[in-house]
Amino acid sequence: MRPGIALIGLLACMLAGFWTACLGLPAQAATTERIVVNRFSGVAIEGFDPVAYFVDGTAVQGTAEFEANLWGAVWRFRNEGNRASFLAHPEIYGPQFGGYDPADIGRGVAVAANPRFFVILAQRLYLFSREANRDAFAADPERFLDEVGKRWPALQEQLSQ
Repeated sequence: MRPGIALIGLLACMLAGFWTACLGLPAQAATTERIVVNRFSGVAIEGFDPVAYFVDGTAVQGTAEFEANLWGAVWRFRNEGNRASFLAHPEIYGPQFGGYDPADIGRGVAVAANPRFFVILAQRLYLFSREANRDAFAADPERFLDEVGKRWPALQEQLSQ
């Protein structure tokens, strides 16, 4: 191999941020996301419209036509009205705990939720990784929220590193 081509390949790996792939090092399993997003597109909660949970009572896919950027994530909506509502009150419509499952947070781990499993409680959206977690939370939300209150600050700090 010619030295010039090898140098170009090495520079390409450095610029693309693929040191682990180029050197064969193991990838780190930790996440640094405070909001659950698709790591390739930056889209939050798999593109589901966070306002639709409140308006329609169900998980509805948003579209690229109605997007907003907030908290380092791309949020999708099914219409302009939902987009405007979200931007006016993201603290209400955004998923609690950044889209991590509160049942898992209560156990001390941050697990990305599946936007199809949700509960709206006290005008807040909670997403869950599994149907069983959603059902357990719905049966006794105070117990879960008490545990989450104890564990979330430390987990949130880990996610920001």
